[in-house]
Amino acid sequence: MTTIGIDIRMLARKNKTGIEEYASELLSHMLGLDSEIRFKLFYNGWKKSELDYGWLRLPNVELCEHRIPNRLLDGTSRLLDAPRIDRLLGGVDKFFSPHIFLSTTSARCEKIVTFHDLSFEKYPEFYSFQKNFWHFSMAPRRQAEKADKIIAVSESTKEDLVEIYRIDPAKIKVIYSGLDPASTRPVSPEEKTRIREKYRLPENYVLYLGTLEPRKNIVSLINAFEKAKSRAALKDSGFKLVIAGGKGWLYDDIFRAADRLCSQSDTIFTGSVEEIDKPALYAMARVFVYPSFYEGFGFPPLEAMAQGVPVITSDISSIPEAVSSHALLINPSHPDELLEALTNVLTDAKLSQKLSSLGKARIRAFDWEKCARETLDYIVS
Repeated sequence: MTTIGIDIRMLARKNKTGIEEYASELLSHMLGLDSEIRFKLFYNGWKKSELDYGWLRLPNVELCEHRIPNRLLDGTSRLLDAPRIDRLLGGVDKFFSPHIFLSTTSARCEKIVTFHDLSFEKYPEFYSFQKNFWHFSMAPRRQAEKADKIIAVSESTKEDLVEIYRIDPAKIKVIYSGLDPASTRPVSPEEKTRIREKYRLPENYVLYLGTLEPRKNIVSLINAFEKAKSRAALKDSGFKLVIAGGKGWLYDDIFRAADRLCSQSDTIFTGSVEEIDKPALYAMARVFVYPSFYEGFGFPPLEAMAQGVPVITSDISSIPEAVSSHALLINPSHPDELLEALTNVLTDAKLSQKLSSLGKARIRAFDWEKCARETLDYIVS
């Protein structure tokens, strides 16, 4: 019987970003695929959240909890190559990390790691000192070099691993993530009313949903929205800009840009949004805009497409892979392109309807069951 260890430390955090979503969805679809495979889950931290997942109760799954402070564990792993995680788990044949959390394994234990992106290498200026230090402390280059196999969530990420870290492309496999089926469910009128009241949403709005950080290029969106509203066709339209998502880092410029709007009431910050509320938030938007400078894999544009919402997003990194030709693509470094795209979608009903139809067709390409099967096959191969 093959025994696979899996690092699930990312699930200790209460906030659910793309990394946590990837790990939880992947595990929920993968752990039950083969009852002959034994899974040992490494869950460590001095303080960590209580886990409540159905897959923890599967007979072939064992939760191995430790209370080693993660900073201490990271430090000793980096400096001393110890402790060996596979030994802490009581012995495993393979160890899989769904993220670049630093971990050391024995030579006999095959190691597989997922890389979501290398944005911290390409755009360190988009991150705070603390975040850049965290990436540095995880020694991602060394992890990529020492890993026996690497999963990249996009061709773009694979290309970056080869170009920046000089990793042999033969040991990198691209496996696209899935889309949560809950994001594709129909939204009832009653739910829309509830969400509109909960987040104080206007009747007509342009939506951004994601972490508030420089890499997401939200300042450009605010400026484009202000200019679009000043145009004759939209001057009295009543549109608002809704910026949904929790604060990440270096977000002060975003709020300063919003304060400069001709009317501060034109921009609404909802703060963090509960997962169950996202479909309705998307469904009521007139257009979803995601002008990020870089993404390992962009879930929000796909989630918006699932609700039939026209999408404007960036034409760089992995985003064109995700949305293909089913969204309106712009260069995030050219603000005028974003302005024209936003104006066109808000004033051209035929274009809006076309993008809505295209988006619904695109989401069929992303399935968690397919992702889980390909991932497990790659780990055990």
